[in-house]
Amino acid sequence: MITPAYCRTMAAYNAEMNRRLYGAASRLSEAERRADKGAFWHSIHGTLVHILWGDGQWMSRFDNWARPQTPIKQSDHFIEDWGELCAAREKADADIARWADKVDDAWLDADLTWFSGAAEREVSAAKRLLVAHFFNHQTHHRGQAHALITAAGQATGDTDLFLVVPQMLA
Repeated sequence: MITPAYCRTMAAYNAEMNRRLYGAASRLSEAERRADKGAFWHSIHGTLVHILWGDGQWMSRFDNWARPQTPIKQSDHFIEDWGELCAAREKADADIARWADKVDDAWLDADLTWFSGAAEREVSAAKRLLVAHFFNHQTHHRGQAHALITAAGQATGDTDLFLVVPQMLA
């Protein structure tokens, strides 16, 4: 079951893994980050941008963030400048952690209704399910970015939750 503690753990894991991936990607050239490698969002940069875009979409529903206006099909171009992307990622991770700190069971017990651009209709779902999806979306696409980054010769360290979280708490 998704709990407030789960939200805080996953927010911390998300931030740590982003720190590692962005650190590794920063050791690559702009051309290496932008090279189309056949991934769903084409490149390392495109994949990392899409993750941030998705975070913005979900957090606009969860915590009243400004919703990204870029359509999903162009989400890999939401932010073009690497330095701006890095700063936006760091801010988003801090803001996600602040949100997670205030999540409680009453909030998680409610449903959320919104208009989904991806589904092109109004959707309602349990917040617990949506929070699981939110963190799963990050992990799924970070895995793609990780594969691209490691194929480019950069190491990120451990990525398994059970190995990363104890390191974070030490």
